[in-house]
Amino acid sequence: MDRSAQLQQWLESTLGHASFRLTGVSNDASFRRYFRVHFDDGRTTLVVMDAPPPQEDCRPYVHVAALFAAAGVHVPQIHAQNLAAGFLLLSDLGDTTYLKSLEESSADRLYGDALEALLCLQRASRPGALPQYDRELLRRELMLFPDWYCARQLGRELNAVQRQALEEVFGVLLENNLGQPKVYVHRDYHSRNLMLSQPNPGILDFQDAVYGPITYDLVSLLRDAYIAWPEERVLDWCARYWERARRAGLPVAADFAEFYRDFEWMGAQRQLKVLGIFARLCWRDGKDGYLRDQPLVMRYLRRTCERYRELMPLARLLDELEPQPKSVGYTF
Repeated sequence: MDRSAQLQQWLESTLGHASFRLTGVSNDASFRRYFRVHFDDGRTTLVVMDAPPPQEDCRPYVHVAALFAAAGVHVPQIHAQNLAAGFLLLSDLGDTTYLKSLEESSADRLYGDALEALLCLQRASRPGALPQYDRELLRRELMLFPDWYCARQLGRELNAVQRQALEEVFGVLLENNLGQPKVYVHRDYHSRNLMLSQPNPGILDFQDAVYGPITYDLVSLLRDAYIAWPEERVLDWCARYWERARRAGLPVAADFAEFYRDFEWMGAQRQLKVLGIFARLCWRDGKDGYLRDQPLVMRYLRRTCERYRELMPLARLLDELEPQPKSVGYTF
């Protein structure tokens, strides 16, 4: 039996005599697919996740959904599940993402809601509930940059001097990232995974959550690969988060300048990872649309590296790999 027939059969047995039809919702950067379940009697729609084993495992999604719901944030409710087959029947958070909704007039309100949800999630954090965002995982993510962006996309094998420079910067970033206080980390807390909903925001795509650096999700949100804002606005949102986090008793740095450095250096790790992931999605998986989003991510990375002496070797390496006109300025 093919996958579509298997899904149809499971839904029919789960929903009983209800008459329904399916429409595609979206595919993501994994093997998962999502369909909306429309009922002929007009009842509220549901969403079904198709996560084919052995490529995908639904158990982390179920675990994190329960953990995040207990923290008080808005995630899909799981109405039915077949973990062996890789099917989940979920409440429908709609199809209006933050990316579709963000405008000058709405940004402060929407980011305010997203920051409040993030603080709520972080306040509920406890060790042992999620996998550690440890050195091995952080480094494996960093290696996506030389392996996929440099070697595969640019066709550039780094020489010994370049590899040494990259390793030195990786070491600096890892020491900073691992030294930050730890909380629950969504790992993709950005405008495509936040939904305009009540309560706002609805949060999706959290199955890879870990326990790790406190600035990670803030960077995902404010240095978003899919939408950019003026630096002074990002700084303001970052400061607002920091102030609220301190009032909430979260373990952020007491000095904002130190906290902002942590934010930027965590961002450099994420941006190196994202450049590699987008390259891999294109060259391995045939999803070339992600290449359109690389230039913004690279601008974030260059700007950060040029601002800190410790990261200047990476700034020089980026110039060697892809020389930039001297007059280039960054507009966000």
